Amino acid sequence: MARFSRPKGTQDILPEDQRYWEHLLNVVGSTARDYGFERIDTPAFESTELFARGVGSGTDIVEKEMYSFKDKGNRDMSLRPEFTAGVIRAYLENGMQVWPKPVKLYSTGPAFRYEAPQAGRYRQFHQFNAEVIGVPGPLADLEIMLLAWDIYDRLGFKNLAFQLNSTGCPVCRPTYIKTLQTHYHEHIDIICDDCRRRIDQNPLRVLDCKKGQCQPVIAAAPKTTEMLCDECDAHFSELKGYLDALERPYTLNHRLVRGLDYYTKTVFEVWAEGIGAQSAVCGGGRYDGLAELLGGPRTPGVGFAAGMERAVLVMKEQNVDVPELPVPPVFVVYLGETARTYAVKLLTEIRALGVGARIAMRGGLRSQLKQANRRASKLVILLGEDELSRGEVTLRDMETGEQSMVPTTAIASVLQERLGA
Repeated sequence: MARFSRPKGTQDILPEDQRYWEHLLNVVGSTARDYGFERIDTPAFESTELFARGVGSGTDIVEKEMYSFKDKGNRDMSLRPEFTAGVIRAYLENGMQVWPKPVKLYSTGPAFRYEAPQAGRYRQFHQFNAEVIGVPGPLADLEIMLLAWDIYDRLGFKNLAFQLNSTGCPVCRPTYIKTLQTHYHEHIDIICDDCRRRIDQNPLRVLDCKKGQCQPVIAAAPKTTEMLCDECDAHFSELKGYLDALERPYTLNHRLVRGLDYYTKTVFEVWAEGIGAQSAVCGGGRYDGLAELLGGPRTPGVGFAAGMERAVLVMKEQNVDVPELPVPPVFVVYLGETARTYAVKLLTEIRALGVGARIAMRGGLRSQLKQANRRASKLVILLGEDELSRGEVTLRDMETGEQSMVPTTAIASVLQERLGA
C-alpha cells in the first residue's frame, strides 16, 4: 500500500519547533494587547466574490493563486488568501461601525495561496495581522507601523527599518497611472510579458517586477510621490515627520506598491536582518476604499500582515532566545501490579491539584526512570508494594538525586511545597 505524504507547499510543524511558534504567538498577542488591539477570528473560507472585490480581480492572487471550490449548495467559496477583506466584512456585518473609533483588531491563523514554495513561503501559511479602522489621519498609519516594529523588536530581530511609499488616492492616482502607462508603452518592446499584461490590467504592479530586463524601465519610471494631490502629500509629510521625531529609520522606495488593489496612500514594509541579508518581514498600508468595495460606507483603515513561517526562520537564523515549553514536573513510577493501580489513582489526584504529571505506561523500574529523565521531570514518585503497605512512597529529586520517604497522606502538600503549586 502506498504511503501518504503531505501536500506540496505545506509543512508539519513538529513538537521540537512548537516553542518558536508559541513564543511568536505570545509576543504578537501581548504586544497587540499593550497597544489596545482586540482579537478577532474570521472564517478560513469565504465567498470568492469577497476576495475578487477586495483583493482585486486583476491581481495574481485572485487570478492564479486562490484555492476556490463549489460547496454543497453550489456556492463559490475560496480559502482565504489574506485576512483584511474578511476582517472588514466582519466589521460591516457585525455593526462595528457604531463602536468608538478607532476600532483596533488583530488576528492570527492560516491562509492559502497556490504559489511556488520557497524558504519561508508555503501554500498553506500562517500570518499575524492587525488593522486600525475608522481613523483617516496619519497617526493611525504610525500606530500600525509601530505595532509591527515593536513585535519584531520584542522578538529580538536586528537592524529594523521601514521601507515607505505613498501610492496616492482616487483623486491623484489616475493621473499617475496614465503617466506610468505612457512611460511603459514607450518601452513595450523591452519589458517582460507579465508587465505588458499588467500595465493595462493592474498598472502599479509593474513597479514590483523582478525581471532583469524591466529594471531600467522601473528605475526611469515616474514616482508616485511626485504626483500626489495636496491631501495625500500632507498626509505623507506628517507621517514622515512622526518617524523623524521618533528616529525610526526609513527609506523612501518608489517601487513599493504592495500586491493588493485596495491600498491607498501609505504603503510600508518592515525590513530586518534575516535570511542571508536584510529583507522584508512584513508589509501593509492604508485601504480607505475597501469597505466601500464590499458594500459598506466609505471607511478609512490601515493594517499590515506578516508571515509567521518567515518569522520563525529568522528567529532561528538570528539565534533568538526562545523559552522552552513547560513540561509536567512530576513522573510517577511503579513496581508491581498493586502499585500500578495505586499509581493511576495518585496520578489523577496530582493532576486535580493543577500539577502536571506523567505516568510510565510500560517497562521495568530502570526503563521507567530513564523515561522520567528523558522527559526532564523535576520530581519522580516511586511506588513499590512494600512502601505502599507502610503508607509511604519514595520522592526523588531528579536534579540532585536526593530521595525521601513521604507518607501517602502528605503527597499533595509536599508537592505543592516543592513545586510552588
